[in-house]
Amino acid sequence: MSYLDTIRKLTVKVSPQIADFSQKRKKTSAPTLASSNFITNKEQGDWAEDLIFRAINENSTHHVAVRYGKSDNLIAGEPGFDKFYEEFQDELDSIGKRPDLLLFKKEDFDKTLGFDISNCPHQEIKAYVKKAIAGLEIRSSAFLIDQYEAEMNARIQENAKKAMALKETILTEYEDLLLQPQRKKFIAILNTINPSTLSCINFRSPSWHSTERLSELSALFKELKKAIKLTQKRHYLSITPKVEDLKVVYRWIENFGVPHFYIQVFFDKSYGISFESILSLLTDPAKEGEFYEISKDVKNQNKTTIKINTQKTIEVAYRIDEPEHKSIRKEMGRGRLLFYVTFEKGAAYLNVSNIEKLLNIKTL
Repeated sequence: MSYLDTIRKLTVKVSPQIADFSQKRKKTSAPTLASSNFITNKEQGDWAEDLIFRAINENSTHHVAVRYGKSDNLIAGEPGFDKFYEEFQDELDSIGKRPDLLLFKKEDFDKTLGFDISNCPHQEIKAYVKKAIAGLEIRSSAFLIDQYEAEMNARIQENAKKAMALKETILTEYEDLLLQPQRKKFIAILNTINPSTLSCINFRSPSWHSTERLSELSALFKELKKAIKLTQKRHYLSITPKVEDLKVVYRWIENFGVPHFYIQVFFDKSYGISFESILSLLTDPAKEGEFYEISKDVKNQNKTTIKINTQKTIEVAYRIDEPEHKSIRKEMGRGRLLFYVTFEKGAAYLNVSNIEKLLNIKTL
């Protein structure tokens, strides 16, 4: 079975509630103004792409990374941006979303086109693109993943211990109040709380104030509920494909038949997952919660995002040296000023065997 056939079969199995591949995508309207935060995020994404581009080309003996993704330095509010955005939307509908980088075998690399074909017209490079062995979509995240996970795990353990202690305090010191007929149901709730059920327990905190002890008991229940909620917070960082991108990535695969991958770059490590694995996860509801979750991302215009647990993906860079950064002043129309951060340099130390496993190649 071809790669395209495998992907096609998976798209049919994905619930239409997540993404309906039988329906045309809805075009989005061009943003009218860019913010400093948006430009900083764009600069960070450009740095992450350059980081992986350099790491592959400096370490690979058999492959070459080439810039391919549609990009432009124009931002919303600048002359020419609306035209660029409309052309980008048209391209999404015609060939799909170009991955940021293409990986070619060295013998297939076209030196006359060089390391950047992002501005080459589609028809001129269509046959060449089909020779690629992988398309890499590079995402970035402004976290140190090791530190995040260490702190989150410590917080979860601390609050789990606190919740169990509060449960015992309530049951032993306020048993007489809970044994009253109208409050017995809370004994049943408390008895369901144990380390294995903390992740799914929920209840409405009582609000009793007619006596001092009842007020104390109500406060303990509120504290217990807060501790339980903190143990239920998402404790992992994620690879974050947007749901709206699934269709345009699939559209690109339909046109070129090249395997597609997501790589998420943090400021200390990097992780990857194949598009095929993403679709496979979405066809298995039993893995929702542990392997991934789907939610609206407030940091990304409330777009629905699939957040895939990095612990369930493949580490592609075991260490990253942080980039240098500096502030830039940009003057827009009517004297509007934007200040943002740019990034450069830094280095990614690749886990070569893991990349070979991810891309299903024998030698990088």
